[in-house]
Amino acid sequence: MAEAHAAVAFQFTITPEGVDFRISNEALRAIYYSGVRSWKKRFARFKNNFLTGLYPASPTSWFVVLIAVLASVFMRVDPSMGVIQVIQDRLGLSNYFAAPADLYISVVIFSTVLWIGMVYMLRYMLKLLLCYHGWMYEPHGKFSLVSKIWLGLVKVFSGRKPLLYSYQASLPRLPLPTVEGTVSRYLKSVRPLMTDDQYKEMEQLAMDFQESLGPRLQRYLLLKSWWATNYVSDWWEEYVYLRGRSPIMVNSNYYAMDAIYIHPTESQAARAANVIYAMLLFRRQVAREEVRPILVSNAVPLCSWQYERMFNTTRIPGVETDSLRHWDDSKHVVVYHSGRFFKLPVYFLGQLIRPCEIQAQIEKILLDKSEPAFGEAHLGAMTAGDRIPWAKARQKFFSKGVNKSSLDTIEQAAFFVTLDEEEADYDTDGDNTMVSNYAESLLHGKTYDRWFDKSFTLVVYKNGRIGLNGEHSWADAPIIGHLWEHTIYWDGKGIGYGEDKNTLGEASLPLSPPLRLKWDISEECNEVIESQLGTAQALSEDVDMQLMAFKHYGKDVCKKCRISPDAWIQMALQMAYFRDQKKFALTYEASMTRLFREGRTETVRSCTMDSCNFVRAMEDPTKTNEDRIKLLNQAAVSHQSSYRNCMTGTGIDRHLFTLYVVSKYLKEDSKFLGKVLSEPWRLSTSQTPHQQTNLLDLRKHPEYISGGGGFGPVADDGYGVSYIIAGEHAIMFHISSKHSCNHTSSRRFMKNIEKALLDMRAMFDNTDKKK
Repeated sequence: MAEAHAAVAFQFTITPEGVDFRISNEALRAIYYSGVRSWKKRFARFKNNFLTGLYPASPTSWFVVLIAVLASVFMRVDPSMGVIQVIQDRLGLSNYFAAPADLYISVVIFSTVLWIGMVYMLRYMLKLLLCYHGWMYEPHGKFSLVSKIWLGLVKVFSGRKPLLYSYQASLPRLPLPTVEGTVSRYLKSVRPLMTDDQYKEMEQLAMDFQESLGPRLQRYLLLKSWWATNYVSDWWEEYVYLRGRSPIMVNSNYYAMDAIYIHPTESQAARAANVIYAMLLFRRQVAREEVRPILVSNAVPLCSWQYERMFNTTRIPGVETDSLRHWDDSKHVVVYHSGRFFKLPVYFLGQLIRPCEIQAQIEKILLDKSEPAFGEAHLGAMTAGDRIPWAKARQKFFSKGVNKSSLDTIEQAAFFVTLDEEEADYDTDGDNTMVSNYAESLLHGKTYDRWFDKSFTLVVYKNGRIGLNGEHSWADAPIIGHLWEHTIYWDGKGIGYGEDKNTLGEASLPLSPPLRLKWDISEECNEVIESQLGTAQALSEDVDMQLMAFKHYGKDVCKKCRISPDAWIQMALQMAYFRDQKKFALTYEASMTRLFREGRTETVRSCTMDSCNFVRAMEDPTKTNEDRIKLLNQAAVSHQSSYRNCMTGTGIDRHLFTLYVVSKYLKEDSKFLGKVLSEPWRLSTSQTPHQQTNLLDLRKHPEYISGGGGFGPVADDGYGVSYIIAGEHAIMFHISSKHSCNHTSSRRFMKNIEKALLDMRAMFDNTDKKK
């Protein structure tokens, strides 16, 4: 095999005349360039770590300080107030160096120490400034004088041209709320969902916890908040994600969809090549820290920690808990097509190969008519089923030999690629069938044609449409959203296609064909694979997915009515759920805590007393539109306040979650915490972020708006709703539930959402007409 020969730099044979060496120049060149690339990456990492360690200062600032001190000394002014002379005397420099060299060395030492102190002072000042969050509670675009001064100081103390991780050391720690404050906010959040008797019981449990066990647990948590970088994130990753033993497909993983109006090519190979190349460009930018940190209001940084594990990462199954494994580098991706796995190298002689070369390699895979090995076609179902059988099978059947080698190739790949044999697209006739099937395919596929343990799986359909399935434990959706925006831009505008809709250029490199992975699957192993497949298929068949492109209006109407678009949609969801189920439900809306170091998410409890009052008013024919609008404004203000509290570290659920974890470590049972954490989220919602980069102005290029993404239902008897505000005039909704629940229906809920949104607009329209 060509691959085997390329792996050997030299061969030798023993003859009567002696030992005959035969050196492979091609292999030596490959080794040389691989080493050069590796050392370049090490040097770049060292340089970036150095620059990040100095931020917000820079190396040139050292010269500025040194020149300033030297100038003062030449002018016979001692800026050190005698310290330079002390350095000369204590180190005895005059014994080793003649004047004035001893003076200059003392000046350099003093200047360096002074500069280091200034670096830490600047960083500490920036961290103090970033602890201020008053600006978030002010009207959008209307900063107070205090906030304007603060914003100016943040820009002054921030350095120039920050790298991806430059702000990390300057970000404040996530603050620990008080037990009293969290309990009070919790009781307020559940009041509309409980009867008077239920609320009195919960209130008593809460008071008992607040006065007895709560303070003790809080002391341990306070100690952790001082010691750890973030008192929530490591436990959240471990106990919410990695210790879950149920399938991660549908239950944890999520998906992202292609741009709605742009379909640059119908060539599967060409689209796959451009997208793979664009993603690898982003990986290189992340490795070099060239990705610009996301700044709120162009000044306040968000934590970039989650980008570290975007590529070369996989989730490893374990019997009790899974783990995440990340490799510093990977020179290949793994491609799945028609039941076979292929290793596709993406570097040649240390250089990333061009899209046209990748397309030629993809076409070789598509033209390969070889049959899958026994057990190979459904192998991916291992990652879709329960975690314990997969962990035991991995240890028993994939820990040695050819199976281990092939599994290592998958797990160490930059990411996983599926060349889907089906087509997918958006509907053009107003029906939602095609796009709903598209979304469901991205969520679970055939259950065996994705590798759900990889950090993400790129899916390229037969007609050139693309999508992505993301594993959730390593990062949250906005991180993948950043990659997706970059990819869609570079695919269409940055790289582009030729007139024949293929990649640009002609393939010319002498590349070996993609390497077909080998497997030795036993009958016993195949039985586990088929069992996992049955579990996964039962789960996937139970998913009821509906997508709706709401095109009657978008955030233009929300802004005209002076209501936050997110609050507007959340109130519509409350109304839709009440009409659908004739009651209110505990509602989860994801918000982020990335204003703090290693921050991830917090829960906004969208069902409040104010939102319930608004919904009831909408259902009450005796209420006027003026009354309803007043109640909507109150509900929106309440929602926004709750959202801001979550973003600034004074949420409810992460604090209660960590208190619960501490109680388990201490083997203390809390009825209050037990009841809180067992409450089901029957309405789980999330807004998909977009335009996190400045690559493309979507107002000028609305055709590049993505269809967003979604997730499966969190509760068996509830709904999962993801939405993306697709420009000024449309909103895309992704709605999921389970067929097995006889009182939920994604299609019915979709209709209720549409009606709620139309009713809210009509409420304002009718009021304006009366005026």
